Amino acid sequence: MVYNQIKHILPHFQFEGFYVSACEVHSGNINNTYHLQYASGGAIRHYILQSVNTYVFHDPYAVMENIERITSHLRAKFLAAGEDPSRRVLEIIPTTDGRSLFKNGGYWRAYRYIENATAYDTITRPMQFEQAGHAFGEFQRLLCDFPASELHTTIPDFHNTTKRFYAFVRAVSEDKAGRVRELEPEIEFMFDRRRAMGSIVRELDRGTLPLRVTHNDTKINNVMIDNDTDRAVCVIDLDTVMPGSALYDYGDAIRFGASTAAEDEEDLSKIALDMDKFALFTRGFLSEVDGFLTPHEIDLLPLGMRVITCELAMRFLTDYIEGDLYFKVKSPHHNLIRARAQMRLLEDMEAKADAVQAFIDRR
Repeated sequence: MVYNQIKHILPHFQFEGFYVSACEVHSGNINNTYHLQYASGGAIRHYILQSVNTYVFHDPYAVMENIERITSHLRAKFLAAGEDPSRRVLEIIPTTDGRSLFKNGGYWRAYRYIENATAYDTITRPMQFEQAGHAFGEFQRLLCDFPASELHTTIPDFHNTTKRFYAFVRAVSEDKAGRVRELEPEIEFMFDRRRAMGSIVRELDRGTLPLRVTHNDTKINNVMIDNDTDRAVCVIDLDTVMPGSALYDYGDAIRFGASTAAEDEEDLSKIALDMDKFALFTRGFLSEVDGFLTPHEIDLLPLGMRVITCELAMRFLTDYIEGDLYFKVKSPHHNLIRARAQMRLLEDMEAKADAVQAFIDRR
């Protein structure tokens, strides 16, 4: 029973009213999440309770400090614009001693649930992906004056593709799982693109790309869409918010949302860049960021698509070579299937590079 798993945690948060029910939410891949209902004054209040995955996030206090600072900044922006922030930004429910985390074996936190809105795992109507573009573009715009360098890096070198390539080379050399002999085409694929993969890192190091606050998990299911209007309400899942490049956020959103197939599709003929979905997200995103992203950043948005797609393909392939230590797998070849799927998507992105660039240039 779900209640028995969390009953010793509930009294330590400032929930309003009396406990009614709880159910586990299974859509997330990292943290354990529960949807709570409390009765208060004749109304039902909804909350989200989560335990933080400390295997992924080694310093939960740093994660929460980032979230507190970001949500405070966003709330102030909405208030200054005369907008009610209650459904527009995550609201942390404090513990009974006024903190954002409760430690008891694990680390627990709570948020007010955003009602009458849905986080979609897959796009059911085209407008939703354009609204996701608006949401992540607005996220960038509202935080453009936030000092990104002051945020904690919650996952070190998360998008340092240069270091990830070195880790890949080391994995190939060590061949711990004895799988390298079957992977000559895949390994050659990564070596052929090694310089392009490190291009964003090099530009950040040189200062030719500005350091910005980035979300780093820009899937559509991290945007709450209003059930009545189909408009984006709130960007959620802020655990990976840290310093980075806007190219990463844009690129990952396109990689995930504008592919014609799932990340683990075995039939490579089904995998391509959907230009209609690409255009929808890009139109929404550019309408928010045009005017504060630099011309150089906007010009390099297609590079972000390709770098992030190649980076993930390499991460899947590295994990396969090392014996599937990081990503959860459903079969012995699951990570290899994932890697090949991302490689095929990247090839199609490369083939459509001129059309992609032309669309962005017409903004």
